Amino acid sequence: MSLCRIVFCILAFSLVGCGGNSPKADVVATTGMIADAAQRISGGKIRVECLMGPGVDPHKFQPSASDLGKLTSAKLILYNGLHLEGKMVDVLEKARNGQRSATVTSSLDHKKDLRKADVDGGEHDPHIWFDVRLWTKCVETISDELCTSFPEHAVEFRKNATEYLAELKKLDEEVRAKAQSLPADKRILVTSHDAFGYFGAAYGFEVRGLQGVSTASASSTNDVEELSKFIIEKNVPAIFTETSVQIPGLQQVLAAVKSRAKRDVRLVANEDALYSDALGEAGSTGASYIGMVRHNIDVIVKALK
Repeated sequence: MSLCRIVFCILAFSLVGCGGNSPKADVVATTGMIADAAQRISGGKIRVECLMGPGVDPHKFQPSASDLGKLTSAKLILYNGLHLEGKMVDVLEKARNGQRSATVTSSLDHKKDLRKADVDGGEHDPHIWFDVRLWTKCVETISDELCTSFPEHAVEFRKNATEYLAELKKLDEEVRAKAQSLPADKRILVTSHDAFGYFGAAYGFEVRGLQGVSTASASSTNDVEELSKFIIEKNVPAIFTETSVQIPGLQQVLAAVKSRAKRDVRLVANEDALYSDALGEAGSTGASYIGMVRHNIDVIVKALK
């Protein structure tokens, strides 16, 4: 174990039972996607708090003492479980003071459902929420965990989960229809990092990212050159930034394309940036999981037509 992880673990355990000044949450979810599902299912009966807010990159997230206090005082911790929160794995895997610590991906079949990838010490790509069908399995797990931890609300939670899962089924159908409105040779998605592999497999897109599956791995000059060649070869009209990833690398790719092919490629950014590892601010199109998915497919189809 690295020195920074040893120090981190010591700090975490030193805070057990000492979160008196920290806001109390019944459930702490690491990411916005998980928190959104827990909030929909719980219907306000319990307090759900998200550890990583809008625009936060979970691959690089460094928790504060306040964050650790929230974790130690919660009855239930919900996290991805595929090393998405790479710097927090040691703390998240250890339940404390009788609390439950649960991975929302536990019901997924590692051979059938998951993409192989070397990510921050893990073996699989953690970005499963980009395939809505896979995410529904995770939502079912979230529902089960909430019912186990708060049995007094189980009947209502099950009812809310059933309604939410029906919405997700319709969402998946909507995304498939919009994706298929693009000709197959137009379905090429180039983004800041390789987060959209499940999206590509589910909805028929060829996907390339400048950085790897984890943003903790920096892109190289060779990565920029290879991606620029791919964009020229495939005649890609636009490439996409992400709200939780910096864009200088993609700007280098655009410069390389212009130098080689003497043509401009649109950089989709600002309010049209894709939501990848985090939801959007309150009031934005990506403030909820369903809103995030709709925003992404609408922006992608419009830009690639």
